[in-house]
Amino acid sequence: MKAQDIEDLRQLVEFLQQHHVAEFDIDRGDLKLRLKFNPAASGPASLNDLTQLLKSVPPVVAEAAAASTSAAAAPAASAPEAGVEAGLHLLKSPIVGTFYGSPSPGAAAFVSPGDSVDKGQVMCIVEAMKLMNEIEAEVAGEVVRCLVANGQAIEFGQPLFAIKPRG
Repeated sequence: MKAQDIEDLRQLVEFLQQHHVAEFDIDRGDLKLRLKFNPAASGPASLNDLTQLLKSVPPVVAEAAAASTSAAAAPAASAPEAGVEAGLHLLKSPIVGTFYGSPSPGAAAFVSPGDSVDKGQVMCIVEAMKLMNEIEAEVAGEVVRCLVANGQAIEFGQPLFAIKPRG
């Protein structure tokens, strides 16, 4: 396991704890990762804690977990802080549900990083209780990054996109 993979996992744990996520599950093929947090825990997991945890996981699963989380977790973990510092607007979810970046499976995404968007333009869909809710851009600008993965369960107020406003 590479040092960067361990760092990506550490960032994922810190991000989940920062946003008070009690439980996180991912199941993609042979990759199965479940994180549960004790609300009474004293602080974020240290690098040594993660190293010990990863040593107990079979190598194939650990490598798949690191590869999967490095692609999705690193941007998600750093984007909220970067968005505030860089003057980016964070489009946040108005509801709890499941994030979908395209109107149907196999269809092109509503928006991608680098796309120009107008206020009121549909950015994604959040499914809640079998209802598909279109989430619209609150500002006009350029999509800098998508902060969540397609099919990911999201919370109320969770940042979905970082947008550089036109101005």
